[in-house]
Amino acid sequence: MRKKRVLLLSEGFGTGHTQAAYALAAGMKRLDPNLQCRVIELGNFLNPKMGPLILSAYRKTVSSSPKLIGMLYRKQYNKSLNRLTKLALHRLFYTQAAQVIKQLKPDLIVCTHPIPNAVISRLKRQGIPVPLVTLITDYDVHGTWVNKEVNQYLVSTTRVKNLLLRRNVPSSSIQVTGIPVHPNFWERADKEQLLQELGLRRMPTVLIMSGGWGVSFNKEMISLLISWADQIQLILCTGSNEKLLHKMKSSPVLNHPNIHLLGYTKQIDKWMDVSDLLITKPGGMTCTEGLAKGIPMLFYEVIPGQEEENGQYFVELGSAEMIHSPAVLDRWHHRLIHEYESVENSRLKSLVSPEPGSEPFYCAQQVYELLRQWSPQTSSRSSRL
Repeated sequence: MRKKRVLLLSEGFGTGHTQAAYALAAGMKRLDPNLQCRVIELGNFLNPKMGPLILSAYRKTVSSSPKLIGMLYRKQYNKSLNRLTKLALHRLFYTQAAQVIKQLKPDLIVCTHPIPNAVISRLKRQGIPVPLVTLITDYDVHGTWVNKEVNQYLVSTTRVKNLLLRRNVPSSSIQVTGIPVHPNFWERADKEQLLQELGLRRMPTVLIMSGGWGVSFNKEMISLLISWADQIQLILCTGSNEKLLHKMKSSPVLNHPNIHLLGYTKQIDKWMDVSDLLITKPGGMTCTEGLAKGIPMLFYEVIPGQEEENGQYFVELGSAEMIHSPAVLDRWHHRLIHEYESVENSRLKSLVSPEPGSEPFYCAQQVYELLRQWSPQTSSRSSRL
């Protein structure tokens, strides 16, 4: 009997959607190594010339005009994709997407972005029988996520479930699973061992992330943080922005033994484990990873829309705080220097599962159970955690 196949479809508009797909795939493979999981960014895969151009334009808009992104998000908040967008998707993707499904023969399709979700929903209307699971990768839900052909929605919180209910999605089609994180985030590693591995000192440590796309840091915030370097270890991660990383490495003010500069890394779980505070933009994936690691978070330069809603959720949860003034950073500087033992102890007792059933591995478990339910012939068995 052939191995069961899961096709995970995403888009590159921000890195969180695709990271969630890879995290879910890795989690399911941890539960059952016999599964075949394939992650595809639909636009780049089916239209390798046009896809990167669209992403580049979107990225520039986010960087230069974040308020415009927020305005468009709110204006279309309760609406699905318009006719023009659906027509464009039809011409760009539908035929090719159908061919990919025919070739890969998945037993289950998981979409982590509204665009492939719309594409597969249309194909299901045309007769493709594969079950469709839609994983909403933020702590809010835009109207573009909603399609009646979706068999099951997986959402981050009860609040997001209630928003779907208001859009007439049946309760039986919604599960609160949390956003999946890679199995590396399911447990915390030994801090002392990691400090040696990463070449760090045993002292208060702050991880500053510029976002998945590596947008520039807030200059005033970085200047203030640099003044901490004699007493606090700083790790600055520029993500995929290699130009920014090179510029920072050539800066004399960042040439300090307690300042460490990182580019893109697949070991962010380790850097979170050795850090006492995370300063970041509130992307849904980064926030969920921070929560899984129990690290307190500070948010800066929040983009209106999804990031705004993500940030507000974690602030209300008590796991994060907005940097609305330098006083917030000053207070944390005092805590890290004068109350360091209290900061460490509070992290050990941190809230990892804010809602019942939302442990870091729970989403992977639920998708695996859906696969077993809809494909009972599978001979694979889930391994224990």
